[in-house]
Amino acid sequence: MSTLTEFARSNTALEREQIAHLNRLVSEWGMLADFCFSDLLLYVKTTGGDWLTIGQVRPATGQTIFTTDFVGSIANGTEMPVLERCATEGVPVEADVQVEDLADESRLMAIPVRHEGQVIGVLTKEWIEQSGRRPGELERVYTTIFDHFVAMIAAGTFPTAARVGDSSAAPRVGDGVMYLDGDACVQYVSPNANSALHRVGIQTSAVGMRLAELGFHDGPVRQAFERAVPVIEEFEQGSETTLLCRCVPFVDDGQVSGAVLLVRDVTELRRRDRLLLSKDATIREIHHRVKNNLQTISSLLRLQSRRLTHPEAVAAVGESVRRIRTIALVHEALSREPGDDVTFLEIVRPLVRLAEEGLQSPDRPVRFTVTGDGGRIPARIATPLSVVLTELLQNAVEHAFGDGGAGGEVVVELSHDDQLSIRVIDNGRGVASGFDLEQATGLGLSIVRTLVTTELAGTISIDPASTDDLTSVGLTSDGPQRGTVVSLSVPVVDEDD
Repeated sequence: MSTLTEFARSNTALEREQIAHLNRLVSEWGMLADFCFSDLLLYVKTTGGDWLTIGQVRPATGQTIFTTDFVGSIANGTEMPVLERCATEGVPVEADVQVEDLADESRLMAIPVRHEGQVIGVLTKEWIEQSGRRPGELERVYTTIFDHFVAMIAAGTFPTAARVGDSSAAPRVGDGVMYLDGDACVQYVSPNANSALHRVGIQTSAVGMRLAELGFHDGPVRQAFERAVPVIEEFEQGSETTLLCRCVPFVDDGQVSGAVLLVRDVTELRRRDRLLLSKDATIREIHHRVKNNLQTISSLLRLQSRRLTHPEAVAAVGESVRRIRTIALVHEALSREPGDDVTFLEIVRPLVRLAEEGLQSPDRPVRFTVTGDGGRIPARIATPLSVVLTELLQNAVEHAFGDGGAGGEVVVELSHDDQLSIRVIDNGRGVASGFDLEQATGLGLSIVRTLVTTELAGTISIDPASTDDLTSVGLTSDGPQRGTVVSLSVPVVDEDD
């Protein structure tokens, strides 16, 4: 689906800053549609002279009149003259138009979108007038507020290009609205805003008073009036209530003539955020303690191995220590990472250092290299995946560069998409002809095969390395088929996604 930027670049001669201004307008126009209770469409003139719809939004405060998505369509014969007149004269224009999916005529207000003195598009408000119905106070005030925005859009002062808070996280019109005059006195309080005031202990009528006189934090309003730009601020009002406010000033000839203050009670949201932070800290502390316990077990096993005399028993305990240290490394990484994911590279590097320290010897030097980026993986697969990688590194050292060998190099290559792909490539002696992983009886490969196919739901293959396999990671060998490549692929999209 094409975006506003793509539509504008491929169909118009608008410059980057002009397109950016249109994008800023679209990021704000959910609020505008709610204030005017109407559908809004954004048109730009194409290089061919047509008017192309590049944006559409429906109100959350009223019923839409359009069930059709008009984005990407050309204005019809009744709309075209209105849009052309609006862009040419540079002032808002109203007219009756005929829309394809409506049986009756609808009302259209065309508003010129000006940027640095030039009309770069037309914003339309479209609705069907209902005769015999008188609007209530809320509708009249919201319409007045929308008229302020119309004047600023036509003058090019809204939306502002100045850096402000993230408007996508700001309160919506339905959360609560206060209408302020040029002296920052409250002229209107919507029912939801009035409820927010009551929750913070303000029971008196706010109309005709400044917020500071009510005991309400007026920081966003003061900043908006002083700087003439929208201001978003979250603050605690009272001991138990957290409010998120956004103040948008009305700028007329460089002077602030009033403002609208949107108010949202986010007390429950922040309480949940604190609970999540506390839960996350608790989980990380658990991982830290598990890591310490595993390190204690590893130390006890090493002490026990010193009392053993049988070589096979010493080797078995040594392998157990390496596997326990591998799992401890995973818990150490999880104790540092927030959330349920972990950066896989932060696990792989310590595992490689562990292999360098514990597997190679002076007469069998092996150099390990890690390339690529494994991205972030769910914590649920971090432990089995790390055990698998440890076994593969140990297998590479022991079988590719056996005792009496001259050593060599092992490259761990990582890539990440919907699947985590790992290749462990060495330039050692290579696997025997006809090697079949399914028939392998060694404990290490049996662990690898079981973990990959069951817990990780992935695939694995072990094959002789070709010359291309070696050269792709910067390795060389004495013959065309020396070396081994282990290819591992694991799905990393969480089951809940």
